[in-house]
Amino acid sequence: MTGKTGGPAFPDPAPREDGWSGMTLRDYFAGQALIGLARSSAEQTVDDYGPGHVASDAYSFADAMLAEREKRG
Repeated sequence: MTGKTGGPAFPDPAPREDGWSGMTLRDYFAGQALIGLARSSAEQTVDDYGPGHVASDAYSFADAMLAEREKRG
């Protein structure tokens, strides 16, 4: 595993000169969690559960997924 990000989600066998390797696994996991969170929060008002809260929760889910992945090897 590569640090807290989980490494690249879609590794490029030939990295670019600027070192960019694309989306991290953490970002990918957060994006997947965001789908469900945004759907579930659509039924609530923005004041109760706004975009910042949804984004924070998405990364919390991603971090938990990476931690579980690390435990399982």
